[in-house]
Amino acid sequence: MNKTLGLILTILGIIMLVWTGFTYTKKEKIVDAGPIEISADRQKNVNWPPYVGGIILIAGIVILVGSKKK
Repeated sequence: MNKTLGLILTILGIIMLVWTGFTYTKKEKIVDAGPIEISADRQKNVNWPPYVGGIILIAGIVILVGSKKK
């Protein structure tokens, strides 16, 4: 169990170091007046600092090393 968690955290940490965020498009209603509806596409950004990926990577490695000792 701990070995699997450590591996998942290690892979997630590497991915978070490579990609520091992503952008997605969301359709939002601007005006909704009876039969008339106006909507717009808005881009949303999700970003995280690179040190978060480093912390998760180190935690995954520590769990992997700790699970091998038992």
